[in-house]
Amino acid sequence: MLKENLTQVEEKIDAACRRAGRDRSEVTLIAVSKTKPVSTLKEAYDLGVRVFGENKVQELVEKYEALPEDIHWHLIGHLQRNKVKYIIDKAELIHSVDSLRLAEAIEREAAKHQCTANILIEVNVAKEESKFGLMPEELDAFVDKVSEFPHICVKGLMTIAPFVADPEENRPIFARLRKLSVDIARKNIDNITMSILSMGMTNDYQIAIEEGATMVRVGTGIFGARDYAQQGNVR
Repeated sequence: MLKENLTQVEEKIDAACRRAGRDRSEVTLIAVSKTKPVSTLKEAYDLGVRVFGENKVQELVEKYEALPEDIHWHLIGHLQRNKVKYIIDKAELIHSVDSLRLAEAIEREAAKHQCTANILIEVNVAKEESKFGLMPEELDAFVDKVSEFPHICVKGLMTIAPFVADPEENRPIFARLRKLSVDIARKNIDNITMSILSMGMTNDYQIAIEEGATMVRVGTGIFGARDYAQQGNVR
């Protein structure tokens, strides 16, 4: 089932790239493996998957230690400041930086580890009260401040679009995020590149690709539905 799912997702990515006149190499598929056991990740690894996304710090750390070293780990869920120290040298990219206090915590830990943390700024484009992320109008001031942190490199933007029955409804959300990234890129700010647009999940990643996504986060489409009951309180 996993092999078939992966094949289907890849075919849909290819088709979306073709529709948008883009090269397949422009889009990175992140296999969102939250709540899935190491054995399932090993199966995906054997099928060629090398980029995994985790929501929880503890899960990322445990899987990082249990799986091959050539995996690229992405922290895509909300990150608490007191957990930064556990993943600063393990997550290749932190997708969910949504406050100055979190950026400051990342800067401190990266300095301690003498490394540069690659981050994305999470933007709440749809302005949903239930979602994390900066409001679009807060973005410019935030970028100016974070650009001064020597151990952080902003690689782009991320958003979590609303869950909708018709993925087309999210097209304006993705288009808005892309416009925000273009506007920031034009300013040529130090430590700020807008090479990554992380947007689109199982329900709407094809639309996101058509609107410029360079990373799509697909979990259910690859691994099937999650059994939260079996995983206890792991989310």
